[in-house]
Parts: sequence; C-alpha cells; structure tokens
Amino acid sequence: MKRQHPVLTALLVLLFVALAAAPFIFPGTKSVATASRVCIFIVLAASYDILLGYTGIVSFAHTMFFAFGAYGVAIPLAAGWVGWDAVLVGTLGSAALAAAVSAAIALLSLRVQRLFFSMITMAVASFAQILATQLREITGGEDGLTFSLPAALQPGFRLLAEPIFGVRADGRLVGYYLTFFVALAMFWLMRRLVASPFGRVLQAIRENEFRAEALGYRTIVYRTTASAIAAAVAAVAGVLMALLLRYVGPSSTLSFDVMTDILLMVVIGGMGSLTGPALGAAVVVLAHYYLQPLMQAGHDALAGVPVLPNLVHPDRWLLWLGTLFVLIVYFFPAGIVGSLKRR
Repeated sequence: MKRQHPVLTALLVLLFVALAAAPFIFPGTKSVATASRVCIFIVLAASYDILLGYTGIVSFAHTMFFAFGAYGVAIPLAAGWVGWDAVLVGTLGSAALAAAVSAAIALLSLRVQRLFFSMITMAVASFAQILATQLREITGGEDGLTFSLPAALQPGFRLLAEPIFGVRADGRLVGYYLTFFVALAMFWLMRRLVASPFGRVLQAIRENEFRAEALGYRTIVYRTTASAIAAAVAAVAGVLMALLLRYVGPSSTLSFDVMTDILLMVVIGGMGSLTGPALGAAVVVLAHYYLQPLMQAGHDALAGVPVLPNLVHPDRWLLWLGTLFVLIVYFFPAGIVGSLKRR
C-alpha cells in the first residue's frame, strides 16, 4: 500500500494530539463533550469508510449497528446492573450481535445490484427504528433509557486530590480519556486492517469486482467480512456515545440525521482513506457545535449595519451549515484528502 502523504500524516497526528490535550487546552464542559463526540464520530465515520470507500458498499443501516452498541450497554445499566462488568458484557455482546446481523444482511443482499442493496439496508434501518420505539419495556420507546454510570465515570469521582494543570481529575476527565483511548485503538486497528492484504483485496473489489472474482477471490466472503467488521466497530462507537450521554433513544442513535452526518463526514473528508473521515468528522462536529455561536458573534459585531446582521442571524445557522457543506463538496469533490493529494 502506498505511504500516506506527509501533509496528511501531519494533519492526522495534529488532530489526535489536539484531542489528547483537549481537556487542558479547551477546559469546560461543552468543549470536552464536543471533543468526545469528535472521537466517537471518527470511529463511526472511519468504520463506514471501510464499507463505502474501500469496498464500494453503500449502506444506510450503519446507524442500526451504532444503536446496537448504545442499547447493548444502556439496557443492563438501566436495569440496575451498574459496573464495568455490565459495560464489558454489553460492549462484547452488542459488537458480536452487530457483526452477526451485518453478515446475515450481506450474505442475503450483496448478490443483488448495489442500488437494491442500499434500499434493503434502508428498509432494515427503518424497521430497527420502529422496533426501538415499540419495545418500550426493553428500549424505553421514544423516551429512551437513562441510566447510571460506573462510579469512576461519575462527576463526583476524584481520581486525584489535586488538579492537573488546573483541571480537576474527576469522573468527566476519566470518561473523556476512556473515549479517547478506545477511539485511538479502534482507529489504529482499522488502519492496520486496510493496510493489510485483506484491505488491498477490498480495494480491488471496489475497482473491479469481476476482475477480482476472476483472480480467484471470493468477493462475497470479503465484502461480508468487511461489513461485519465495520458493524462491530460501529457498535463500539455506540457504546462510547451511550456512556457520554448517559441516555439512549431512537433520536440519538437511529435517526436518519445521524446517517446523513456520517455520509457528510466521509464525503467531505475523502473516501478510501481513513484519514479523510477522521478530518471530516472533526469538521462536521465542530461546525454543528460552534457555527451558531460564531454567527451570534458576527451578528452582534455587525449591529447597526443594514442587511448584514440579518444574513448572519444565529437562527439561520442550519442554512449556512448546509451552504458550507455544499461549497466544500463543490470545491473539493474528492474530499479534503483527495484534493490535498492532487495538489
């Protein structure tokens, strides 16, 4: 596999260094929560890129596996089984279930044309969302589930008596670094996977499935395995999201808005390179959380100027967010990574 361009490597390292130091560089509940979401969506978008960018599979069921992880850890915690053993069992069980369901869907559906496969995954995701709202005794229905976390993740927990560089070593800090190191480990494992001979076969299937089949590769086996791995990683991301929010519901994991965000992250960052989805995840999450405050600041600064304050009114932040994404896709059709490679 070709060595990644030094600029892209530097950007990736800079991103993870910034995330590693985020609680100290950007102290505050909102900034740490935002950094946690960046970590989670890096894992989620990179796992989807294994499907879309490396294998050429367009699936709309990735949020379902994300929800498997979130509900898998939320259900035992909400039932009163509060402890790291519940988190571990929920994580392993949901990852195994996600891999098995994904493999079953792939084996049954990947033999059809890609458009029909996408429609099948959309139908399955819709069914999962309906199921989550109907099984109120298990999933909490539309209200979702709230639960308690293990003691080490509680805000009142103190890891050290004295602050570290002015930041309290409490349960929030422990929870953030749990998210960061799990995300880092999952991203490293995915990088190793796509750099292996298995990853190169996936790219060969994406480029020309018939040629790969002619060379002796059982493409359905490779694509099914890639789907199962991506689903298991998405489930781990769902576990991290549940621990961050201390809440799980259909709107936070199964909504089509989440699937749209994943697609945006992969397309904006650049498909076929895990660095791209990582950068795309940072761009999209930061835009979601900080575009509206920036527009509020611009609105206040332009007070008294005709027309301009209305254009940057914070209530119009979704309009400008959509415009920003359209411009990025238009001027960087190959994504951030693809455009940097060309230049």
